[in-house]
Amino acid sequence: MSAAPGGRKRAERAGSDPFVGVGLRSVHFPHLLSRPRLSVRWFEALTENYLDSEGRPLEALLKMREDYPIALHGVSLSIGGVEGPRRGYLQKLKSLAACVQPFLITDHLCFTGAHASNTHDLLPLPYTEEAIATVARNVAIAQDVLGRQIALENVSSYLSYRESVMTEWEFLIAVARRAGCKILLDVNNAYVSAINHRFSPESYVDAVPAELVAQLHLGGYSDTGKFLFDTHSRAPTDPVWELYRRVIRRVPEAPVLIEWDEDVPEWSGLDPEGGA
Repeated sequence: MSAAPGGRKRAERAGSDPFVGVGLRSVHFPHLLSRPRLSVRWFEALTENYLDSEGRPLEALLKMREDYPIALHGVSLSIGGVEGPRRGYLQKLKSLAACVQPFLITDHLCFTGAHASNTHDLLPLPYTEEAIATVARNVAIAQDVLGRQIALENVSSYLSYRESVMTEWEFLIAVARRAGCKILLDVNNAYVSAINHRFSPESYVDAVPAELVAQLHLGGYSDTGKFLFDTHSRAPTDPVWELYRRVIRRVPEAPVLIEWDEDVPEWSGLDPEGGA
């Protein structure tokens, strides 16, 4: 069976009555704000789209929050940066969370820059004890400011460090346990990294303890011929669905997000039940 973005097909693949959500995109605001019948159960909002907004985007988000649970998903926390989380960013995030009351706040296990700069890219970390200690310290700061536990997502990677002394999944698990945070397990990212770095994606997902998983992500990648590139521009492929089915058997209650960041379909392509 080929992958398809439609809500009914997605639900069949995700399992019985899954807690499936999609990313909240401004292109869908006009339709969603008319309050149609939807099969999706929750929405994920990209944190940075709302941090400095007091206009229509935030108004639309709060209107959606009246009817659906919301998760906030960030790309700029830079939890792996040696300088620590940016205080201004954390305070803005805290204010946004107080307003939205999300059921989960997530970001990525990476760093995004240095010396107050932001590369707007999710840069992987070396898998070392020093990096674990740095992330754990930064998570403690973030969770103290926010007053809640967060979850960190495994990123797709295209390079490796000579300094690394453990596997990616060993690093991810060690960070979560040391820092006292949860894991947002991106199944597509695990698959992309596994193919790019020639390790077993099954070994990766099987190793992650179920009790650490707070959420799952699914998305589509592009095959460049030399490596897989995480683009979120298409539906998940069959190998990613197979890997997901392997994961969901162990974490059947985990919220599942279908990601689209490029070539976002019309709403009817995401959720046929909400297309009318």
